Amino acid sequence: MSFREDYLFWRLALYFISKQHYRIVQLSNEQTELWLEKTEQKQAQIIRLVRYNLDWGNWLQRDIELTATNGERIRKQLRHRELKVVNIYVTPYPPVDDYSFHIEKPYSHPDLPKTMVSTHIIDRANGLSALEAVGQYFHDSISFTANGEYTEQDVEAVKQAALTEAVNKAKKEKAVFEYGRPFFSYIFIAIQVMMFLILELNGGSTNTATLIEYGAKSNPHIIAGEWWRFFTPIVLHIGILHLFMNTLALFYLGPLIERIYGNIRFVVIYLFAGFTGSLASFAFSPSLSAGASGAIFGCFGALLYFGLIHPKLFFRTMGMNVIVVIAINLGLGFAIPGIDNAGHIGGLAGGFLAAGVVHFPEKKKLLLQLLFLILSIGSIRWLLNYGYEETARTRDEQLVLSLAGKYAESQQYDQTYKTLLNYPESENRSAQFLYALAFTELKLGMNDEAKGHLFETIEKESRFDEAHYYLAWVLFTERKVQEAQTHAENAVKIKPSNEEYQQLLKRINDYPESAAGG
Repeated sequence: MSFREDYLFWRLALYFISKQHYRIVQLSNEQTELWLEKTEQKQAQIIRLVRYNLDWGNWLQRDIELTATNGERIRKQLRHRELKVVNIYVTPYPPVDDYSFHIEKPYSHPDLPKTMVSTHIIDRANGLSALEAVGQYFHDSISFTANGEYTEQDVEAVKQAALTEAVNKAKKEKAVFEYGRPFFSYIFIAIQVMMFLILELNGGSTNTATLIEYGAKSNPHIIAGEWWRFFTPIVLHIGILHLFMNTLALFYLGPLIERIYGNIRFVVIYLFAGFTGSLASFAFSPSLSAGASGAIFGCFGALLYFGLIHPKLFFRTMGMNVIVVIAINLGLGFAIPGIDNAGHIGGLAGGFLAAGVVHFPEKKKLLLQLLFLILSIGSIRWLLNYGYEETARTRDEQLVLSLAGKYAESQQYDQTYKTLLNYPESENRSAQFLYALAFTELKLGMNDEAKGHLFETIEKESRFDEAHYYLAWVLFTERKVQEAQTHAENAVKIKPSNEEYQQLLKRINDYPESAAGG
């Protein structure tokens, strides 16, 4: 009894698994049909290897159609735009009738055009040429043949070699995601929940004074020497929704990073990303901020580093999902006012750099780690220099505004105006400063000067509702009704709950058009 075809079947399986790095998707109970997958191999994403004694062409055609149907199911599971299946039959003899037209070109079912099935028949007569045709998918020459006589022991040996290779590869890939057991993720969750409760019991998590007292990122305080504010915002959150979203993200992302990198490396990545997120926010955003978002984006950055080192495994398991989630979140950050996207981007970059510095457990790459360490130090130094220089200007302006505000509270508007005028006039004056100047001028009856500064305020910050409101009021007093109406509508659109804005808009809308003077 000859075992030649059985031997060739498993010898081909061993070639695909060991040399071409395919993974076993399914093996039939009879172990005569094997489905293999390698989605990154665009010319042959799926290989179906069949050991069968072919008889008639009609059976072959029905089997090819069934293969296309199964391939379409796999395509949908993988969410691929199209799928190419290489269908290989190992048989002693081809069908007895005319069959060539069934396999001369790739087959796709009329209802399933996105799955293409290319079929090859390897028999005793055309074995070499068929192997060469299969090898072309991989730009390789399949050199082995099966022309001799083989025993059942020979078949069993090559079968075990193929299956053992597949199992070892699967174990090796699985081990990448099982190095550490999640621990610190839950510690960080507990800390941020505890800190949220503390904030709520001491003035509220949305109270600015409370946030500053407990360590939120505040540029003036950092400038004054409170450097720890680069770290303390990581565990503070502004409102229950903010806490819920970040806790949910950490619950899913944190354990994954701990499993891949290990517990200590996760802590380094998480804290460093939180630090770089706060640092980037310090450098590019003057607003008060808090939250674990930068550190969580650092987890995404660590996954991107994983993709850099293990691109095939990354894109096969989670790659596109990770990239889409990052893109959506950054897009929302740019589209929705009030989101600290500088902190998000800083955290993403920090997580990527930190992952490169610590690398993966038991797999040191000293030169690469040294490169990432140099990049990390250089990035931190640049952000610190830029942040302190840029924030110094903002700090000076804030001091002037603070002093002017004290005079305004006691209605000493002349002194308020003198204080504001002491700040050098330049293009760098913020929208808040220009608005304060315009408001003071209105109090002093300097409507023309106020109008100019209100226009400048809106040019700096188009969604400054108070500036739109007072500009509408000034324009209305000048009987420029249409312009006043536009700015009043803008104020209401930005803050529809404000009754003063609504009343002014109604008053303008009720003004007789005939008296508007165009």
